[in-house]
Parts: sequence; structure tokens; C-alpha cells
Amino acid sequence: MDADFLANWTTQMRKGLLELCVLATLKAQRMYGYDIVKRLSAVEGLVMGEGTIYPILSRFKKEGLVETTLAESPEGPARKYYQLTDRGRQILVKMLPAWAAVRDGIEAVAGTDSAWWKAE
Repeated sequence: MDADFLANWTTQMRKGLLELCVLATLKAQRMYGYDIVKRLSAVEGLVMGEGTIYPILSRFKKEGLVETTLAESPEGPARKYYQLTDRGRQILVKMLPAWAAVRDGIEAVAGTDSAWWKAE
């Protein structure tokens, strides 16, 4: 029972953070969708795949947070690249401090500098 609860909670937490991570990944440069997947897959604890990222990118495009461009690829068909729009940058600039406030608040409440929970 505890394992099911923890697994569900962890999944929900990751879903919320993934949107922030996708936007943050695009903050410096345009990227091919699969490169976004690879970069975020390397983040310990995030655990996601292509089936999760592409629907987020599609929704972000509809919401005007990212724009896409097609570029020829020497390895096959043209690739779709994603980059932040001005609106996407504005949203990211608001999301980052909101995340930091939540993270800091949780650390203050949980006392993450304590050793009791790290030992388990």
C-alpha cells in the first residue's frame, strides 16, 4: 500500500515539474524534440520518455509558449525544432521563482538539513 501511494505521488510530482523542465531546457537554444527527451531523461529522478514530452510540446505550441521550425536532416526526414517564444520566456521567468519558493518552503518545513530522513 505504501509503495502504491508513493509511486502515485511521485508520478504526480514529476508531471508538474516536467513542464518547467521542458521550458528551462529551451531557454538557451532551439532544440530537436528527441534532444529534449535525451536531456531530460538524464535528469535523475525525473523519469520520462518521448510519449510524455511530445504532448507537452504540442500543448505549449498551441498556447504560444514555443514555436517550431523544420530543418533538413542529413540522416533522414526534416526535423522539427522547438524554441521559446517571448511569451514562453515570460512564463519561464515567472515559473522559476515560483518553483524556488516552493522548494525552499518544503525544505524549511521538512527540515531537509536534518539527517533523520536521509538515513532511511
